[in-house]
Amino acid sequence: MANLLAARPETPRNENAGSVADDVPEFYHYEDTGCEASDSCLDCPLPQCRYDDPDWYHRNRRLAKDFRLAYVMRQERLTVEEAAERFGITRRTVFRVLQRCREATIRGAADGNGVLAAA
Repeated sequence: MANLLAARPETPRNENAGSVADDVPEFYHYEDTGCEASDSCLDCPLPQCRYDDPDWYHRNRRLAKDFRLAYVMRQERLTVEEAAERFGITRRTVFRVLQRCREATIRGAADGNGVLAAA
């Protein structure tokens, strides 16, 4: 039995590796500073962390902004020209915003997951 243990190769050791405390998450100092979505990670309202999937976060953030513009247009009965002037965007951008809102609403209704579901 002693011969079998002696024949087993040792695991290579990296001399530049950190201490055991660096490898164990329990010993790592973590400060919960949150982000722009929430002051604390533990109280975050997002279904997933914005840092886990930045594309998802930016896409849904833009979509929420688009829905606010469409809501204001509908509530105040603004024309495309009035909305473009009020929000400081071009007429073409207003049409793009309205198109994205329509597509997201249709996709959300078809999926049954709601409007801000991951695309």
